[in-house]
Formats: sequence, structure tokens, C-alpha cells
Amino acid sequence: MDKDEIHLHRLPAAAPWGPHADSDFHGVDFLPDDLSDVPDETGMRVNKKYSCLPAEEKGIHIINIRAIEDIGYDQHESTLLNSLSKNPDADCKYGLYFRDGKRKVDYILVYHYKKSSAGRTLTRRALHNDGGAKSTRQDPLPGKGVQMEMGESEPHADCHEDDKRFRREEYEGNLVEAGLELERDEDTKIHGVGFVKIHAPWNVLCREAEFLKLKMPTKKMYQINQTHGLLKKINSVIQKITEPIQPKVAEHKPQTVKRLSYPFSREKQHLFDLSDRDSFFDSKTRSTIVYEILKRTTCTKAKYSMGKGEGRKKETALLNKRRKCGKYGITSLLANGVYSAAYPLHDGDYEGENVEPNDRKLLCEEWASYGVFYKYQPIDLVRKYFGEKIGLYFAWLGVYTQMLIPASIVGIIVFLYGCATVDENIPSMEMCDQRNNITMCPLCDRTCSYWKMSSACATARASHLFDNPATVFFSVFMALWAATFMEHWKRKQMRLNYRWDLTGFEEEEEAVKAHPRAEYEAKVLEKSLRKEHKHKEKHRYFPEEAANKWRQRVKTVMAGVKLTDKEKLTWKDRFPAYLTNFVGIIFMVGLTFAIVFGVIIYRISTAAALAISATPSGRSSVRVTVTATAVIINLVVIIFLDEVYGCIARWLTQIEVPKTDKNFEERLIFKAFLLKFVNAYTPIFYVAFFKGRFVGRPGDYVYIFHSFRMEECAPGGCLMELCIQLSIIMLGKQLIQNNLFEIGIPKMKKFIRYMKLKRRRSLDHEEHIKKKQRYEVDYNLEPFSGLTPEYMEMIIQFGFVTLFVASFPLAPLFALLNNIIEIRLDAKKFVTELRRPVAVRAKDIGIWYNILRGIGKLAVIINAFVISFTSDFIPRLVYLYMYSENGTMHGFVNHTLSSFNVSDFQAGTAPNDPMELGYEVQICRYKDYREPPWSENKYDISKDFWAVLAARLAFVIVFQNLVMFMSDFVDWIIPDIPKDISQQIHKEKVLMVEVFMREEQGKLQMETWKDKDKKKGENCNNHSPRLSLSHSGSLSSCHSYPVDV
Repeated sequence: MDKDEIHLHRLPAAAPWGPHADSDFHGVDFLPDDLSDVPDETGMRVNKKYSCLPAEEKGIHIINIRAIEDIGYDQHESTLLNSLSKNPDADCKYGLYFRDGKRKVDYILVYHYKKSSAGRTLTRRALHNDGGAKSTRQDPLPGKGVQMEMGESEPHADCHEDDKRFRREEYEGNLVEAGLELERDEDTKIHGVGFVKIHAPWNVLCREAEFLKLKMPTKKMYQINQTHGLLKKINSVIQKITEPIQPKVAEHKPQTVKRLSYPFSREKQHLFDLSDRDSFFDSKTRSTIVYEILKRTTCTKAKYSMGKGEGRKKETALLNKRRKCGKYGITSLLANGVYSAAYPLHDGDYEGENVEPNDRKLLCEEWASYGVFYKYQPIDLVRKYFGEKIGLYFAWLGVYTQMLIPASIVGIIVFLYGCATVDENIPSMEMCDQRNNITMCPLCDRTCSYWKMSSACATARASHLFDNPATVFFSVFMALWAATFMEHWKRKQMRLNYRWDLTGFEEEEEAVKAHPRAEYEAKVLEKSLRKEHKHKEKHRYFPEEAANKWRQRVKTVMAGVKLTDKEKLTWKDRFPAYLTNFVGIIFMVGLTFAIVFGVIIYRISTAAALAISATPSGRSSVRVTVTATAVIINLVVIIFLDEVYGCIARWLTQIEVPKTDKNFEERLIFKAFLLKFVNAYTPIFYVAFFKGRFVGRPGDYVYIFHSFRMEECAPGGCLMELCIQLSIIMLGKQLIQNNLFEIGIPKMKKFIRYMKLKRRRSLDHEEHIKKKQRYEVDYNLEPFSGLTPEYMEMIIQFGFVTLFVASFPLAPLFALLNNIIEIRLDAKKFVTELRRPVAVRAKDIGIWYNILRGIGKLAVIINAFVISFTSDFIPRLVYLYMYSENGTMHGFVNHTLSSFNVSDFQAGTAPNDPMELGYEVQICRYKDYREPPWSENKYDISKDFWAVLAARLAFVIVFQNLVMFMSDFVDWIIPDIPKDISQQIHKEKVLMVEVFMREEQGKLQMETWKDKDKKKGENCNNHSPRLSLSHSGSLSSCHSYPVDV
């Protein structure tokens, strides 16, 4: 046949290349160069698995595409034909269904392929040639059609691309054998990217639901126990009050009846309401089932040819050897680049004029909008769309935010109490009194001069706002608040478990734990191959006896290809990784300490420099300036190291090669939390517990590098500086890292993707006209990276709220304001900017609960030390009850100051300008408990120091044990499971037993009736043979007219 001619043939449905036809463009396909290349019947049967062509449309038209290429094609005419035809993309709802418009797309696999521009142009022209052919193209098999032509035109194609294509072909064939239905689309707006649409039919869904023990609602409904009397009236009043802040979602309305749930079973389908099979398994459940099949399905055959040449033969032998023992599930295929992405589809668009109602649009309106920040979250709808694990995260975040409301109110009251009593605080009044004329010793050597204590008046007054008796009460309150929050969450979690049918979930969790990761299997495979190689090398030099050889062959044959089942990674295999983890974590912690130490050097040197150059009026603000700039440096370093430590923690966890995903997640969380905890809190710990503790005294100061003197606390104490440090780090971290990064980085990535697509569209106007399919739109979204970053930022915030709350009572308020924004920000990110994650069932928040409990216990200890050692609360009590002459705080400031004779300065450390205050100074004061210079043991630690120290330690012990006891009492007195929920769970069990008892009784009655029928039939056969043998008679007539013997 001449290639310059166009031949049109009308072929019957039984044409041998019928499966290559596509129903959407009515059989436009490539005509084989040689009709002898037509696939055989075996290939036909395989291809039919991929074909979605209805039986009545299997007549196809064949067009010689090469002739079209030579003579050209009028694009205007094709556009006119398309405008007159029906858009087939509308039938499949733009990618939500297969092209038949009936089968729903449950999952998408994405892969990259190399395709020449000429081939792509021909494909588009072939599609435009048909009147109704604007839909996407489906290749019947991976590696067929256009890709085969590419292989012919490019014989030297990359062997790895061929290997990936053959692996996809085998894997997709195994998926079809597992019962899934596939449809391919390579004619998309994204060049070089192909999509495989997956649909799970009803029988597969039933089989997998039974295998996964999914609890599904039955026909049986029962009444939920309602409150009576006063509680009922209170609940109704609360519902009326909170009605304006309830989301307008059907799932959020209070329920009075509930369907009894039971693990799905194909033998007991009569128990379930199967009137609408399309909606019995929702989209979340369908995608979960498909994902389980994708993980379980493997490709293990070694049948691929990589090309010619000695090097390729070696590569092929090695690859076949590895594949001989290896298993490639979807996780391995994604890791090896065979597929570039795998994800379920969103339900549809969330914005637009003609958007059909769907759960995604409803979530966007009632949950992922800043305009509904005052409303409750529709947690049940979140769980229905994203799964239990994500639903539990947002439920926990909502409970945490609600519990911050009373903590914020009490914190505001404590702060206002400090504001109201600042003018009545005697120590700050004494410090601000100009008549006291207290001259303080220099803050640095030579360049700093003597200064008046009254110059620190503002710092002393500000310290009282956070250092007053109310802060002790607030510390106790926050410790009890943390215990109450944990108990409240456990009760809320049990309610959600009951509502979401997660009771009795442990069996499935154990099954999930045992599923090995792809990286672990690859590592075990490598170990088994290495052992096999060593074994062969050993027996090459030491041949075995015949009997041993025969025994070894039998063992090898019995083992088959499952070599990895025999092996497992021991501590010896992981020892290098463990050593790397230990050294890496120690190095990272040391790096954090070194950075904090560098900031300390910056503070000391900057304070000395400012003291030299500043004007007399500006010297009073040196301390505030140095503190603020140092904290900003700390904030920048913390934000930068947070990102670095997150990547390092993931890398350290990957080289450990944990066996299961659960182990991987727990180890990653532990490492990331440890590094980020040290990074965020080390500067705060320094100010709270180390600054000013190792200064020395005038004439005998402690020096760093023999030149920098350790910095001191202000006369009012270090608590005010701790408050500044905590507030700037907390607010800056929340504002920059949690909000600005989460908003800015996705917007920037989205803008970059938009610019790339715009550049591509300008090159191809035809594809720009076509509306994107749903799976193309979702492919351009960011992949879901897990909940670890979301939990981590909230856990670090929880530490800011509880660990140092004695120094910053307003921390709960700022956390509350941040979380109100954070909930809607995360919701918007999940709904609009991320691909839909695979739904994961979970009954709790996992290891995060233990971390929260640990932080709550640690908060009690840290707050006890902050109150006793950082603040002046204990020295004031000691002075008030042991040293005060009139029972008041008058004289407290003078009691905390020691005296120093300026003649005892070391050589070269005295001030350069001793007359700066206008008079000669003989005695200067410094904050410490030491003997005066006129004492026999001058400058030694005085008895007052030991008395105060004993009181501080006693307070720590009493406070810690008392608050721990109160927290444990709260934990004990509040039951973990609400009483009504335990009653409902028991009621469900009783009802389920009743259902099965009735079913068994029905079976027994049926068996009894069958036995009676059988006996009566035997009587008829024995005593009335004529009746039983007559053509008109029947067994039923024998039953109706019994014959007496």
C-alpha cells in the first residue's frame, strides 16, 4: 500500500486489531505497516483487560496517519468539527469517571515517558479528525501504540526508560489480574506525562473490605441514649446558644439514632443496606482499598531485554538477578521512578459558578475559610473526606485551641494584676527612688563606669508585671490545666472512636505494623545477595560432596525466590547507622550550644562597645538594645536550623532502615523533636538558669578567653529578660515559620508552576483551549508530606505555653490567636493546595500523646526552678519572714546588695573615668550575698546566701510534688471513657449478639422445615408411588394431600 494514499476501511467488531480501538475517537488508530504484525488472540485477551470499549462500538475506522502527515491538515476544519460534536469530557466529568461515564476513578498513577514532538502532533491530529474525538487517548497496553513507534524511530533509547516501561506493563497487568480496571491517558496538557486511571469494581471492593475488616453500617438502627431532666434542659440551652457557631453541615448535627456497624463480610451481605451500591463505599474507602491493592501487588518477573552490547548484558544479568529475588510494590516503583506519583482524586472543583455540589466545595465554604474562624470545625466531614488520621489531628487541634481560652483568660487576669499593683510594689519603688543614691559597680572592665541604680527603674517596674505572687498561682494553674487538657482529649478521642466505629481496632493496627517498607526489603535483598555471592565464592574453592550439593539444591528449589523472607536486619547490620545517628545528634546539639555561645559573645562585646560610644542618655538603654538584637539573631538562627534539622532527622532515620512505616514515623518524630526542642529552647534555658550565675564578683570576675567578662542580670533579676526572649522567639516563630512560610512558600510554588504552564501553553495553543482533566489539576498540586510538621509546630508551641509560663503569662493568649488562624490555614492548605492524601485509619494521635504528657511533667519541674531561682519570689519571702524588722518589704533591695571597696579592683580593670557621676566613689554595690569589705572574711559567701538557697530548694521539692500529686489526682478522678459512651459500646455489643442469635434461629428454623419436608417427601415416595411417579403430580401435592397407610 502506498504511503501517500489514505485508505478508509470499515471493519467488523471481530477485527483482529479491534482492542486497539478507542471508543472516544471511534477507532482512530495507527495502521500497522505490515498486516502480518497483527496481534494474535492471546494478545487480544490481554488487551481486552485494558479496553473500556462497549461491545456495540467495536467497529473501527483505520486511517493511515503517515499520509495525513505528508499532505498536511487544516486545523480550522478540525476545530469546526469539534465545536459541532459533543464533548466527551463532559460525560466523564472531566476525569472523575472513565470515558464511559459510569465507572468512577478511584486512584491515579502518573508516569513520565519520552515522546517525540512529531508523534504527539500526529496523535492530536488523529484525535481532531474525528467529530467526537476531543477526549484523551487510551493505549490498550503499556508500551504499545505510539511508544512502539518511538522505539522504532529511536532504536538507541535509554535502557532504563525501556526497563521502566516494561515494569509498568507487568505491574499494570498484575493489577488487572487482581480485579482492578485500568484506563490510560497520554494525550494530556502536560507533555511527557501519562496517567493510568484505576477503578475498583464491586466484587473487588467487597473482597478487600472483608480482608481489611472494614466496619460498615448495617440495616439495624438503634436509639442513642439521651440525657433526661436537668441535663437535658442544660444541653438544649447550650445547643441554642452555640447554634450560630455550628457549621452548616449535615454530618455535624446531633444524632439521635445510629446504625449498627459490623466488619464487612460477603457471606453476610444481607445485614448491610446495599440498595445503593455506588454510595455504599465512599470515595475515601474506595481509594484506601485501591491503595492496599497497589501496595500488595508486585512485579517480580525477569523478562526484560536491555539492548545489545557487553556492558548491557552485564547490567541485564545483574538486574535480572536482583529482580529474581525482589518485589516491586507501588512504594518501590515510586522510589525507583517507574511512576512519578500516585494519589486519589479530589471530589471536584471547590470554586466556580457552575461547580456541582461536593464534599470538597462544602469543606472549603464551611471549614477552609477565614470568614468562619469563629465556628466549630465539621470534624465528621473532615474524617469522611480525608480519613481518621487527619480527622484526629484537626480534632486534637480544635480541643487544644478550646482549652487555651480559659488559660488565656487567667493569664490576662494575672498580667492585669501585675499592672494594677506595680505602683504598690515596694522593691521597685526603692529602686526608682532617687534619694537612695545607691551607686552600682561597673558592668564591664575599664570602659564602663559606675552607675546609679535608679537608672534601671523602668526594668524593675516592668519585671513586676511578670514577677509577682500571682505568677506562682498561674504556674500551678497551668500544670493542672495541662493534666485536664490531656484527660479531656482522651475523652474526646473515645467519643470520636465510638462515632467513627473505631472500637476494636487493634487487630488491624498489628497487621499494618508488620507490613515492611520498600527500603527495608531492598536492604534485606542486598544482604541476601551478598551472602549468596560469598557462599558461591566459598564453594568455588572448596567443592562440596555430592550429597551436600544435592541437599543444597533441594533447599534452593524449596526456597524459590523468597530469599528475603529468610533474612532480617540485625543490630550488626544497623550498627554503622546507629553510630552515625549518635554522632550526628551529638554534633547537632553541640552546634546549637556553640551558636548560643556565639550569641553570648556578641552580647558581651556589643554591650562593651555601646557603653563606650553611647551618649549618657543612651547608656541606660544599652541592656534593652543588646537583649533585643541578640534575641532577633537567635530567632533567625532557630528558624534556619529548624529546616536543616528536619532534613537531617529524616536522613538519619532513612539510613537506619526501619522495618515498618510506623517504626519509621516514630523514629523520625523522636529525632526531629529532640533536635528542634534543643534548638528552640536552648537560648531560653540559658537566660533562665545560667545567665548571671557564674559571674564572680568585682575584683574577681570570671572571664571568657581571658578578655570577655560574663554578663550579669539586671538589678531586678533576669525574669524580665527571659520574658523578652520567650515572647520574641514564640511570636516570631509563629508569625514567620508557622504562618508566613505556610502561606508564602505554597503561593510561590504555585506561581512558578503557573509560569511554567503558561510558557508551555504559549507553545501549544490547541491544548490551551481544552479544559484540564481532574487528575491533571490534582497532579499540579503539592504532594502530601505527612502530619509530622503540623504536629511538630503545635508541640513546640505547647512547650512555650507550659514550660516557661511563669515568666510570660500572656503566652496562652498569643497561642490562641495563632491557632485560630492556624486551623483555617491548615484547612485551606489541605483542601485547595495539596493532593488528596490516602485515608489512613487511626484511633489515637500516636506517639504525640506521650510527648505531650512528657512536656506536661517537665513543665512542672521547669516552672518550679523558674519561680525559685530566676525570679525574686523566694528571696522576698525569706526577707519578709526572717530579716524584715517591721514585717514589710522595706529594705529588701539593700538586703540583696553587697558592698565592694573600689581599691580592691585588679590592675587594669578599674573604670577609666571614675568621676563620671561627679563625685569620687569609695564603695560600690553589686547584687550578691557576700561579706562586706570590712568583715574578717571579706567577699566570702554569707549565711544569707545559704538560707535563700535552702528555701529555694525546699520550694522546688514542695512545688513539684504538690503539683504532680494534684495532676495525678485530676488524671485519676476524670475517667478516660465517658459513661454514656461505655454504655453505648456495651449496647452495640448486646444488639449485635441479638442480631446473630436471630440469624441463627432463622437458620435452625429453615433446617427444621427442610427436614420435615424431606421426611414427608420420603413418606410420599414410600407409600404412594403412583402419585410420586405421575407426570402431573408433584411433591407439593403429596404434602397437601397426605395418604394414610
